[in-house]
Amino acid sequence: MSKRTAHATLAAVCLLAAPASAQTITHKDISVDAALTIATTAMADCKAKGYRVSTAVVGRNGEIILHLRGDGTGPHTMENAFKKAFTARTFRIPSGEMEERLNKNPRMGAQYLTGFTTARGALPIRIGDEVVGAAAASGAPGGEKDEACVKAGLDKVADQLK
Repeated sequence: MSKRTAHATLAAVCLLAAPASAQTITHKDISVDAALTIATTAMADCKAKGYRVSTAVVGRNGEIILHLRGDGTGPHTMENAFKKAFTARTFRIPSGEMEERLNKNPRMGAQYLTGFTTARGALPIRIGDEVVGAAAASGAPGGEKDEACVKAGLDKVADQLK
């Protein structure tokens, strides 16, 4: 083997063995304090309107950050609030828009996912253009009422979501 070939081989081995430069991902997340404000404001808004609700706030991976059961709520409201929030986060849209999508495509595979619902009452949480979570309420007489309460919660922390 010539010296030139040996040097070229050694250089190639070194290049292949050298670690790639490490890269990190930077992102923002919803804090537990903001989640608590969203959830308690939504509950208070609904309570002021005469509705008993439970609330859920999930993070960027759909994980529960906060789950509150309202006084006097039905046993189903906890699960329903989580499913609404999970759906809104997963698809980055208000949970109620899933009904329209399912009507347009009855064979949509998403309907078989654990935690999926078409029920209205959850909104994505955005920081700028990035969806970092979702918040939901369940228990008011109609998903549009749940959604309005969640909107009140999001409005309360709007200055933190920029």
